[in-house]
Amino acid sequence: MSETTDITTADVCAAAIADAFKDDGEIFASPMGMLPMLGVRLAKLTSNPDLVISDGEALFLAGVPPLFAKADKVEGWIPFRKVFDVVAYGKRHVMMGATQIDRHGNQNISAIGDFAQPKRQLLGSRGAPGNTVNNRTSYWVPRHSPRVFVEAVDIVSGVGPSRAAAAGAARFNDIHRVVSNLGVLDVNGPERTLRLLSVHPGVTVAQVREASGCAIHVDGADSDVPETRLPTTEELLVIREVLDPKGLRFKEVPRPEVAQLSSRGSVRRSPTSSGSGTRSCRPAWAGSPAPVWSPAPLTPAGWASWPAPRCPTRSSRRRSSRSRAAPTPPSAST
Repeated sequence: MSETTDITTADVCAAAIADAFKDDGEIFASPMGMLPMLGVRLAKLTSNPDLVISDGEALFLAGVPPLFAKADKVEGWIPFRKVFDVVAYGKRHVMMGATQIDRHGNQNISAIGDFAQPKRQLLGSRGAPGNTVNNRTSYWVPRHSPRVFVEAVDIVSGVGPSRAAAAGAARFNDIHRVVSNLGVLDVNGPERTLRLLSVHPGVTVAQVREASGCAIHVDGADSDVPETRLPTTEELLVIREVLDPKGLRFKEVPRPEVAQLSSRGSVRRSPTSSGSGTRSCRPAWAGSPAPVWSPAPLTPAGWASWPAPRCPTRSSRRRSSRSRAAPTPPSAST
């Protein structure tokens, strides 16, 4: 089995997501995204075998296939119209993404900017309001940054506990966990605000605060915040050999050894922390704007001499058809 020094941030995040589902019992788990799917399936195979999982479309699965693999064992059918019955019934734990999440646990996946004239249009609220007032809801944030963790979201898609209470919808509102690439949070701080539960290996509380655009509550002193647990040997085996042998998880949370891009677009490798026994989970860009990818032009020799592909416009096609010679009529002998 791999050594402790081979445990990556993605592995830690997968185990943290699995922990968010471990005490749910027999409940429909609805992960949205690659790492949430990995964490849910990890929980199904280790800490909570009673979880009900689907293929993300219309089938309940009896087996637990690798990420994006075709299911080989099916135990039920859930067409799209039936999903709303499950949402209303409430025996469901959904883990969504969040373009923004504020200190009161409200989530935004709708748009950035003013509602009347947004600067950026996103997915739209979709099922977020219904999820957050009917089902246990968690969030996955692959890049913890001040742009994501804000004082107040621009548009409320997912409803936090304070807004739910004000609207009389607090009975089933349950914002359970927020897992990011830096740590694990919940909304059990003062007045139901964000609270830091743990920091990933190599990350400090100060670094989480630096990478957040809102206040993050800590119980006691910063030194009292525990480190997120490392995945067990069994969990690592399941992650690497069963669920994600292709390493798809690193597309969301890159390995520490993977080159980080500098502002020039050149390659810079993140050093390994010495003496701690684990690699640092703090990305090179945490607390600052994400690096911009500006690669050198990939121009082979003689590129300029290659003919440019032609894509005629409609008018040029009309001109071309008019310029063609008319067909020669057949002779009388034929």
